[in-house]
Formats: sequence, structure tokens, C-alpha cells
Amino acid sequence: MTRHETFTTDAIASKDLVLATDLDGTFLGGSEQERAQFYKWIENNRDRVGLIFVTGRDSGFITELTKKQGVPKPDFVIGDVGTTIAHVGDDHFLAPIEELEAEIAEAWNGANIRVQAALKGIKGLQLQSTGFRYRASFDLDPAEFDNSAFDIVANLGLDALMSDNRFFDVLPKGVSKGPSLLRLLSHLGVDNRRTLVAGDTMNDLSMLEMGLPAVAVGGSEPELVEKLTGQKHVHLATGVGVAGIAEAILEFGMFASKEQ
Repeated sequence: MTRHETFTTDAIASKDLVLATDLDGTFLGGSEQERAQFYKWIENNRDRVGLIFVTGRDSGFITELTKKQGVPKPDFVIGDVGTTIAHVGDDHFLAPIEELEAEIAEAWNGANIRVQAALKGIKGLQLQSTGFRYRASFDLDPAEFDNSAFDIVANLGLDALMSDNRFFDVLPKGVSKGPSLLRLLSHLGVDNRRTLVAGDTMNDLSMLEMGLPAVAVGGSEPELVEKLTGQKHVHLATGVGVAGIAEAILEFGMFASKEQ
């Protein structure tokens, strides 16, 4: 469920640290104890820490997660693999930011039916049951997958993204997690140097290679690690999930004590 509301942008811009994090395998990764400890740290420092979820998950999942499952509520969400840009209200529901989504909607141009028709019958792809506004997503069987799907999507003037060897997403041309996050940070006036980006699969690559302080948490997809190796702004963590995020915050010195 989504709705529209007004909000101020100055609050998050004043934070000492803004964490822009993927969910599955990243912010939701690590042991139960590690997650509980890290989430408590977030909540105890909400005056200094801003939180943005950058995820392939949809709005309903995020509302359920933060309202009923004890996960900290983010200030903003880049959802649906970059095709949703939203503020999160006190009631945990997402409110799309229309001025930031306008280009995304235009680039998609109602392509859902065209994409489904073009990819119908392609081996190894199963359309996901959730209906998305500006993307089409499929479960992928790597043993059966026909790579011609990439050419079919390109001929439609759209982008295709395969991640974790399990998912195949069709997105508006030029739209993914990275560009949408940059658009949001600019809109909010957030200093990129205070933003830590965290992820673990190939659909996180576009945001991890933007040049902002970044972490690929322990257990990340091997292809992602390979592409990020040697990039000085990226910390390749050993800690899994939230432990890897905490590791990177210390490595980059992004949350100094106020007593210093």
C-alpha cells in the first residue's frame, strides 16, 4: 500500500551518518543477536543516524517488516529495485515522492503487458505473482534459463538485471538502485560523504560502485565481490549482514563519539 504526503527534507540531511542499505542478506542478515544489537544501536542514535532502505522488496513487505517484526523504520525507501522512491510515514506506510518518480514512470511507459508478452515461453523464467508499478520481475532457474531474454528486453528499450542467480528483473532504461538513490540524496540535501551504502548481490552493484563509502557484507555474491575488488571506496567485509555494516562504519570512521 502506498499513499502521498508532505514531509520536510532537512532532518535527514543534518544526520552524522546516513545508512543506505539493502535488506535481504544485508540489513536482515547476520545472527539474531547481531541484528538485535545493531537495531538497538540504530534506535538509540536516531538523532544522529538516518536510515534508507534500498531494496528489491515492495512497499507491503517493508510496512509489515517494520510495523510488526521489530526492524527499525527507515526514513525513506528506494524500493522495487530502484523504481519506487518514497518517504515512510509514522504509520510505516510508504508515500511515493511524485517529483522523483516522474522520470521513472515515463521511462517505463506502462510496459508490464509488453514485457510479459515478449518473455512468455522463455525457459527458466517464472513471472512473480506480485504486481509492480514500474518493473516486471521473474524467478529464475539457472539450469533452464535462456540468455536470449536479455536481447528481448533490450529490443523493448528496457534494462534487464539478473541477481543472486535467482531473480530476473526488467526495469526502465537507466533506472536501478544507484541512480534512484543519488536522485533521493540530492533531493534531500544529504552529503554523499556521510552516506554508507551496503549490499550483497549484483542488484546492489549500481549503488556500491557510485563512489560513496560502501560495503559489500560478508557472504556477498562472488560476482559482486569480483567487480568491487580494488575499489578504494568499498570495504569488503568479513562480517555477515549487519555485522559487516558495523565493521564498515568503524573502518571508515563514520560515527565518531561526540566526546572527541
